[in-house]
Amino acid sequence: MVATLVAATSCDNGFEDLNTNKIGVTGINPVFMLNDAVTFTALPLGTVIYDVGIMQQIVTPNSGILTGANFNLDNRTATQELWQRYYRNTIRNTVSVINQVANDPTRTNLLQMARILKAFAFMVMTDTYGDVPYSEAGKGFIDQIVLPRYDPQETIYKEIIRELTEASAALDATKPTESADILYIGDVTKWRKLGYSLLLRAGMRLSLVAPELAAQTVKLAFEKGVFQSNGDNFMILHNANFLNPIGNGLNATEANNFFLAAPFVTHLKTTADPRLKAIAVRYVGATSGPQMVPSRGSTDPEVQIGMPLGYDNNTISGPVAASKLASFYDYSQVDRNRMVKLQSPSFLVTYAQTQLLLAEAAQRNWIAGSAATFYEQGIRAHMEQMALYDAACAVPPAATTTYLAANPLVPAKALEQINTQYWIASFLNGPETFANFRRSGFPALPPNPFPGKGIKGNFINRLTYPNSELSVNSGNLNEAVSRQGPDDLDTKVWWHK
Repeated sequence: MVATLVAATSCDNGFEDLNTNKIGVTGINPVFMLNDAVTFTALPLGTVIYDVGIMQQIVTPNSGILTGANFNLDNRTATQELWQRYYRNTIRNTVSVINQVANDPTRTNLLQMARILKAFAFMVMTDTYGDVPYSEAGKGFIDQIVLPRYDPQETIYKEIIRELTEASAALDATKPTESADILYIGDVTKWRKLGYSLLLRAGMRLSLVAPELAAQTVKLAFEKGVFQSNGDNFMILHNANFLNPIGNGLNATEANNFFLAAPFVTHLKTTADPRLKAIAVRYVGATSGPQMVPSRGSTDPEVQIGMPLGYDNNTISGPVAASKLASFYDYSQVDRNRMVKLQSPSFLVTYAQTQLLLAEAAQRNWIAGSAATFYEQGIRAHMEQMALYDAACAVPPAATTTYLAANPLVPAKALEQINTQYWIASFLNGPETFANFRRSGFPALPPNPFPGKGIKGNFINRLTYPNSELSVNSGNLNEAVSRQGPDDLDTKVWWHK
């Protein structure tokens, strides 16, 4: 009996160790969760269908799944893209990182980085939709909150400002850094400049609705230190494993469907803007999509023709004939072989944008410095940024100098000039361009004249909530609607005055 027990005990010796998977994943380093959150900030094609279209920079005459700003109609298949991308990825992951490292003194910098990225994501979301889930968002796994309540935009903005202020100040180069961070390789100084550049953006967004808070916030951001060069840009570097979502759409199913809009092309041409050559291509004489081939492509600014707004794929035949074009495929496009390649970078917050916001802040006497100097630095920065898309997009320095000399800042028109330049410098960053247009009122665009529009006013003012929220979280959504206004394209967000 004793021998049997000994034998049994010997057989069990080391059994637990043998049955433990020593290479199985039992936890994820939270910096990798932050990296996932960063990559999913790259904007989806739906922002071209709506935001970029509203801003009259890119348009399609086609309907169906591409219905949106081109016809001033609500298409919730497209309006939901940003919501789903950010809530399911960026917001969920940043909230998880914050929850995981909040009490870990060795990951304090990671905590602040996550807070800054979370604030960025929520600024994009609330600017786009208005009231959105904030305080309870991203907590489905953490606190089992699967039906989060919506917070008022005013409350969200005050929280964004608080988060950016606190997190930027708390970043500490003497504490452990996060070298696996894919955005800035753990560079605390660059993360701090991102935080304060976002704080500047948040402050300027409130310039009309809360000017005192706006001025105070902008002054703090400027004094603490914002972006100083294009090397500070918040940009996503895409590769073969993670394609640029907009570039992927415009090079695949929608390659022959989107064209540069006439207001954008006309402005660049009439001001002799050298960025037009970097942005545009026209497949001269193309009568169909298959004829839009490199042998027909021209990047000569003089031959670029933007597609007018207000037409579908039948009625566009009128302007096509009037301009003596071969077909609507003969209009200019953003160059899919240079600026919107599959692996082109995505720019979310840039030095150029930051300098232009500082130009407006200086013009409003909120900060010290010359509005004209900030204005010129913003334009120069964006022209230099063009080379980051592709070497063939580079703007010659001499062309930049010539343009600046021909387009100086005029004090009486300063706000219009600065924000028109912001429109150009934010090209392809639809949510930011759309938000700044609503805030500033510039550029001075004529309304899209498409007949039978689905809006009451001249411009779309916000995007509508996803159908998934209407069906699953309707109680909280309806509470937000009762406070904010109807869930349509006409309702204005809180700061839009």
